[in-house]
Amino acid sequence: MAKKSVKNRNAKRVKLVNKYRVQRDKLRESVSNIKLSDKDRWEATQKLQALPRDSSPTRRRNRCKLCGRPRAYNRLTGLCRLHMRIATIGGMVPGMHKASW
Repeated sequence: MAKKSVKNRNAKRVKLVNKYRVQRDKLRESVSNIKLSDKDRWEATQKLQALPRDSSPTRRRNRCKLCGRPRAYNRLTGLCRLHMRIATIGGMVPGMHKASW
């Protein structure tokens, strides 16, 4: 079980990413646009760097919805391997069953 502070920190990052997504995309597009002047591209770079650090999507971490575990995260269900196993055994994940041989 992840600490509450770590979960809250990640939730804050997710909010910031969603808040600044459009602005960040526009600035990134203008930085990579070779048709703009060097001065405009430089200003866009400066504005992009002035955005909050946690608004970058790479700083956000995928975590299990139930326990907050950051490792062995399954994107399809949003669960870690431990809770995925429990859900599979309980028959809550359609099309999956516990392997036996």
